Amino acid sequence: MEFLSKMLEPASVKQKPALFLDRDGVINIEKNYLHKKEDFDFMDGIFDLCQYYLDKGYYIIVVTNQSGIARKYYSQKDFIKLTSWMLDVFKEHGISIDKVYHCPHHPDISGECECRKPKAGMLFEAAKDFSIDLVNSILIGDSERDIEAAHKAGLKETYLFTSEPQETQASRNIHTLKELLC
Repeated sequence: MEFLSKMLEPASVKQKPALFLDRDGVINIEKNYLHKKEDFDFMDGIFDLCQYYLDKGYYIIVVTNQSGIARKYYSQKDFIKLTSWMLDVFKEHGISIDKVYHCPHHPDISGECECRKPKAGMLFEAAKDFSIDLVNSILIGDSERDIEAAHKAGLKETYLFTSEPQETQASRNIHTLKELLC
């Protein structure tokens, strides 16, 4: 398989866009340092949203800061266990998430990194791994740092998911995920 991938020229790989989703506050209801499935509540409309974009030919990629690992509130193993469970629930709804990228760092604890949003490291890594068309991709986040990371990666379409209208650099504020099903 590796031999075959080395034979393919990058120009022969057709790029397609991705729907990038932050986890906490977009996929699930925000709860500080969430790391147990019994505390995980899926956001209303998340499965419909993912299915809509899958049907349009998008990759579905999760990009999430998880500083609770650096803070030692939970371990990498706890994160992987919860992520595996979350992906299984998506599969039960007929949705395959292509990959979950996470940043386990916090600048005050583990030092600076390139993956922690608002830096765009996770988006660039996904683009490299999947040959993603970043310009035509979409990001939905619940904080301005998500939007900033998307813009640094060249995404044009970004949505800030928030209960209250607020000033943002995003394409627009959304108050429900179902607003994007058109």
